[in-house]
Amino acid sequence: MAAAPNCGKTQPDEDRVVTRSLLLAFTLLAIQPVALTRTFAADPPAAGQAEVVDDLQPGEKKADDDLPEPLESYMGREVAPYMTYHGAPWLMRPERQEEEHCKQLLAALKIKPGQTVCDMGCGSGFYTVRMAKLVGDKGAVLAVDIQPEMLSLLDKTAKRAGTKHIKPVLGTPIDPHLPEGEVDLILLVDVYHEFGYPEQMLAAMRKSLKPGGRIALAEFRLEDPNVPIKLLHKMSKEQIVKEFSANGLKVVEQYDELPWQHLMFFERADAKK
Repeated sequence: MAAAPNCGKTQPDEDRVVTRSLLLAFTLLAIQPVALTRTFAADPPAAGQAEVVDDLQPGEKKADDDLPEPLESYMGREVAPYMTYHGAPWLMRPERQEEEHCKQLLAALKIKPGQTVCDMGCGSGFYTVRMAKLVGDKGAVLAVDIQPEMLSLLDKTAKRAGTKHIKPVLGTPIDPHLPEGEVDLILLVDVYHEFGYPEQMLAAMRKSLKPGGRIALAEFRLEDPNVPIKLLHKMSKEQIVKEFSANGLKVVEQYDELPWQHLMFFERADAKK
């Protein structure tokens, strides 16, 4: 459940100490949500690390300044609070590969060298750095998150891995700030169910896709009671198809070999063959 665009309504416990002994608890109980504000407790990202789209003219308002409250439910599904940067250690836990078969998920994406791909709700960069190695020197990974703290952690992850071709992008709950018509693949791993503005976010992602571009959605399986994740952070295939179809996207492929997650691929419904 990586960080994703949404707004929680409760305040963070700033004294929480995340340790390995609590990692399983994060899995079972999810993470304390945090209210989205324009100031943050952690150190800001390094200069030049995150792209912040803020080229407003005097007196002009930002696109999300006058937004209504984020949705609490959407098409019959309760919207989950998003994971804050306090839960980042859970995203990087050593046992994640064994539990989720992450290498298998990456292989199913069929990323090609030279592509422009997006890790939506990238968090601390678990998938971002792996995608960067797949696109190679001529490709790029757009790493989108709404928390500067997560992008700061991503920067450290990328440096440790020695990966390049990563472009951190500081999005908003309503706009991921993706370039129009330039993205080959958008990956969302356990984040879509946390979007407080799903229609606006899906519209922005749909617009960003190249002809033939895809959205790859991974979500913990609601249909499987053996998946040890809180129900609020699971989705069924039926619900996924209902929401994406209502927003101009069609299923083009499904991968059912992961132990805990659905992996479904979508294209624009108006895409020409």
